[in-house]
Amino acid sequence: MDLHSFAEPRQADITYETDAPVLYEVKGHVAVITMNRPGFNNAQNSQMTYALDAAFRQAVDDDNVRAIVLAGAGKHFSAGHDIGTPGRDVTKSWDRQLLVADHTNKPAAEFLYTREHEVYIGMCRRWRDIAKPTIAAVQGACVAGGLMLAWVCDFIVATDDAFFQDPVNRMGIPGVEYFAHGFELPPRIAKEFIMLGERMPAERAYNFGMVNRLSTREALMDDVMAMANEIANRPRLGNWLTKQALNHVEDLRGKRTATDAHFHMHHFAHAQSDLVMGNNLGGMDAKSMAAANKAAAAKSGE
Repeated sequence: MDLHSFAEPRQADITYETDAPVLYEVKGHVAVITMNRPGFNNAQNSQMTYALDAAFRQAVDDDNVRAIVLAGAGKHFSAGHDIGTPGRDVTKSWDRQLLVADHTNKPAAEFLYTREHEVYIGMCRRWRDIAKPTIAAVQGACVAGGLMLAWVCDFIVATDDAFFQDPVNRMGIPGVEYFAHGFELPPRIAKEFIMLGERMPAERAYNFGMVNRLSTREALMDDVMAMANEIANRPRLGNWLTKQALNHVEDLRGKRTATDAHFHMHHFAHAQSDLVMGNNLGGMDAKSMAAANKAAAAKSGE
């Protein structure tokens, strides 16, 4: 095999538990997009990613919609990227929304690097730039890839029992693909957040400005909808221009450049793990990660 060669597409048994991994509803002038894999704590597979993208597109195309809410069904907002459910579909080809080649016939590290340009960093940037205000309604766990879904939103409202966590340093990986950590948190806190991988309670995240408002499970959607309806009553162009202006401030501070640099570090870490261990997740899987996270939470008394 040379550097121009293609690989035989990998095969995997994929079983989806639902044909509707994302629900879509319009309430007045607010589109509510709900991740709908509660049995797997809304772990994000490609089926969900492309359904989310389609839902965001539907909300953008509807002139009646003036604000967008992103929520998660069930106990948790999102447990992160799907690394172990029957619906893990990393080997599957999709109708891509960005100008990135299909990943399924790419060899070695090119396989994952190509896929994640589309479904992770590419999609996150696409959603961050949506021309309408977005609010994440977060309850329970917002872990790893779940952070990326919340962080692309303009606002985050979290329940008092919510927590935020990026534990992928256990895999030898320096944080999830959409590397907004240093913009959501002060640098030393971001290092702690990644290197220790501990749960950050919603109240602490609120104190750092990562969360806009705190709520309860009972009041979460009422509080979010009140905020969304107020925003929806403001001039739509003013909302869009405000969003662009502040996103531009982040980019002037180096957000896009930092994310690009980290994305390559992230994939260097995957490649290193593959070379050393034959496993691009540093020998970890969904069960071992969950067990390690629960043990760490128990040790800290959470």
